[in-house]
Amino acid sequence: MTFFMATKPAELADAELIQQGAEARVYQYDFYGRPCIIKERFKKTYRHPLLEERLTQKRTSQEVKSLLRCKKAGITVPAVYFVDNISNSIYLENVEHATTVREFIQNRHHAAPDSCKDDQDLSDIAVKVGAILAKLHAVDIVHGDLTTSNMLLKSPDRGPVVYLIDFGLSQVSHLAEDKGVDLYVLEKAFLSTHPNTEHIFEQVLASYGKNYKKSAEVLKKLEEVRLRGRKRVMVG
Repeated sequence: MTFFMATKPAELADAELIQQGAEARVYQYDFYGRPCIIKERFKKTYRHPLLEERLTQKRTSQEVKSLLRCKKAGITVPAVYFVDNISNSIYLENVEHATTVREFIQNRHHAAPDSCKDDQDLSDIAVKVGAILAKLHAVDIVHGDLTTSNMLLKSPDRGPVVYLIDFGLSQVSHLAEDKGVDLYVLEKAFLSTHPNTEHIFEQVLASYGKNYKKSAEVLKKLEEVRLRGRKRVMVG
């Protein structure tokens, strides 16, 4: 059973709670006139207090570092406005007028379930997702929780833009194995959430391979991880 602190920190009294997860709460807030999302890592009472403090601070710090590293590399992620080390809260840009890639794919599938293979818009998004993951891994950031729910899609005049969000499990790694696992996590989440879209995920991988110089080694590791996964299923 998971136990956590249910009280809202005084600093967040004016913020509106919009989501509650196992590790964090997410709020909407106005940060000096800027629409803002606050991600607060609350205390877990089942952990030793010292371990809890160190672990929470480490994860908060790593998430911020990953976001800043992405920004520096030109990867579209929410801007970091402020970090509160007392409440372990990150104040982030609210990417307004955006939908998740998950919602976009589901809406297209529901609108025309028999024409997904010929849907150029889905193909375009797959290419953009593969390209942004290539840029992510090129700067040695492993997201750790890649799903279509952790990708936002915004469509300004210049065309759709994919944002990556929720870097709470991210790490810096140059290992092809870690990057292969990152892609495998996305593949499992993608195909379980969006059945019969294997061709779309193949387009994601094709774009990834085209845009990342070291992709061959990562894709080889992905196949090895797939094989290990199939063996576990067979063994039970």
